[in-house]
Amino acid sequence: MLNYLWLALVLLAAIIGAATGRIAEVTAGAFQMADTAVMKIALPLVGIMALWLGLMRLAERSGLVQLLARALRPIMRRLFPDVPVEHPAMGSMVMNMAANMLGLSNAATPLGLRAMRDLETLNKHPGTATNAMCTFLAINTSSIQLLPTTAIAILAAQKAKDPTAIVGTAFLATVFSTIVAVAVVKWMQNWRMFRVAPEGAAATAPLPSADPATEIAPVILAEPAPMPGWGRAVVGLLLALFAALVAWMVLAPAGYHAATAALHAQIFPAHVPLPPWEDTSSQHVALRAIGTLSLLAVPFLLVLFPLYAALRGVKVYEEFVDGAKEGFQVAIRVIPFLVAILVAIGMFRGAGGIEALKSALAPLLVPLGFPPDLLPIVLVRPLSGSATTALFAELVQRLGPDALTTRMAGTIFGSSETTFYVIAVYFGSVAVRRARHAVAAGLVADFVGVVASVIICHLMFD
Repeated sequence: MLNYLWLALVLLAAIIGAATGRIAEVTAGAFQMADTAVMKIALPLVGIMALWLGLMRLAERSGLVQLLARALRPIMRRLFPDVPVEHPAMGSMVMNMAANMLGLSNAATPLGLRAMRDLETLNKHPGTATNAMCTFLAINTSSIQLLPTTAIAILAAQKAKDPTAIVGTAFLATVFSTIVAVAVVKWMQNWRMFRVAPEGAAATAPLPSADPATEIAPVILAEPAPMPGWGRAVVGLLLALFAALVAWMVLAPAGYHAATAALHAQIFPAHVPLPPWEDTSSQHVALRAIGTLSLLAVPFLLVLFPLYAALRGVKVYEEFVDGAKEGFQVAIRVIPFLVAILVAIGMFRGAGGIEALKSALAPLLVPLGFPPDLLPIVLVRPLSGSATTALFAELVQRLGPDALTTRMAGTIFGSSETTFYVIAVYFGSVAVRRARHAVAAGLVADFVGVVASVIICHLMFD
């Protein structure tokens, strides 16, 4: 399916660009996005990948990943029946999902790429996405969102009366989109057109891989040394301190938050708003709890993983370095896939394809209560995160931060994902060319998220 979509974007860009006299913009869009794919996405990803893959190696060697997977065994077994419960992929996927829910994008992407690497070790058809991979991608593109930080920050910067009003609507919209995404991806995996093996081929006959060097060997984990009793006490104390710190930051008196606000004013420019979770009013206690967890999660993991591994007898420095080495390889591996999809998107945008779709669809959607001003955001969101941010910021400034359409746009922004980017990066990291039903399931999830966002906002704010 990705083959047809990619070809359609390129051909439509050329046709629309020729018809509207925007061939120069089509060319510029192609070269600009090719540069973006390599210089602004793939290369900066190296350092982040090295950090998180190093930490994941420590979590694996210490048994933390397996422990986490066992804790969520009932849910994960139903979602991924083809993945053994004790396989490292289970823990990697759980950690990626948790990072997505908390809005930790810098952690979610490396953890997701590691999960795809682990899933590839179970793939009997290299180059073709497995059912587990497609399910994982569908859940990623529809991930339940607890705190849409970017949308909230833009609304707060424009002096919205209640910039956090979209937290509940985004959460409900992603609940619906995630349920539908899982149902659709499980339904589509049995379709004839999405079968893993070609018609007449043996079920275990492997499809050709992109490159033998990209094939991934199964991860074999040595059993770590048992943790001494005093080690368990140390880990328990660390968890207790973390819980106490979260409670303090959430329930601390107004003086603490006033000091935080003063420090924020000294560090950041005047136009950068105070994070909503630092609001001292009681109605934001739940939001502060989520925001505090997002703020402390990364430092906590940076301490917990090495400490736990050391207590299990793991050589933490050596294992971290071995895991970090994979970061460069993964980042380089995704470059061709990123260039392919982003160049097609850049050409389509440069040709004016988004504006053409808006003009064609507006007469159909207005009678259904769908504001035409939302169309550019809806059409661009699966293609580009940065472009969607710019469109949302412009919409907030034009219509006002408290308008119904603005809140709909913020909910859509916070409850949807850049589906094509996620698929290009995740599948590209393991050289998967045949995406099967992952694209269709992801787009269905995006559509449901948009519809749910509009309906929920009408019910809550209209």
